[in-house]
Amino acid sequence: MTTGPYVKLALKGVLKQQWWVFLIYLAICAGYLWIPNLWWIIGASIALLLYFLFWLIQFAGVTQLEQGKFLFQKLSYEITSQQILIKLNAKQGMPMKWDQIKRAKKGKDYFVLFASKAQLIHLPNRIFNNDNEIRFMDTILKRKGYIK
Repeated sequence: MTTGPYVKLALKGVLKQQWWVFLIYLAICAGYLWIPNLWWIIGASIALLLYFLFWLIQFAGVTQLEQGKFLFQKLSYEITSQQILIKLNAKQGMPMKWDQIKRAKKGKDYFVLFASKAQLIHLPNRIFNNDNEIRFMDTILKRKGYIK
């Protein structure tokens, strides 16, 4: 995965997870009804923009850190019902247990596994060898309760 789609997916994930921030924005804007002054709306809009920029900078920063470089390398995966084995090459790899995955999303032609707000695994359908492997992945995610 390149850095652009990573930032986009991670930002979408955080905004979906923290949807309640927009309710706070609307509550602050509602202060205009109490004391009619445009500064309520301007201040709330600036705060919302800064919140959005904070997360954008966080995810863009992960792409520049040395610790995050492995997220953007070509990796191979061995997926079983016990774990996901993330392999850099035939000799180097790291197991990731399913309980480390916080949530998952199934798109039209991809799966995204979120291990944290900034760490995600994007699995496009083209990496699977056949439809049976895609169905296997779908079944595992349903059994583990990540998707419905």
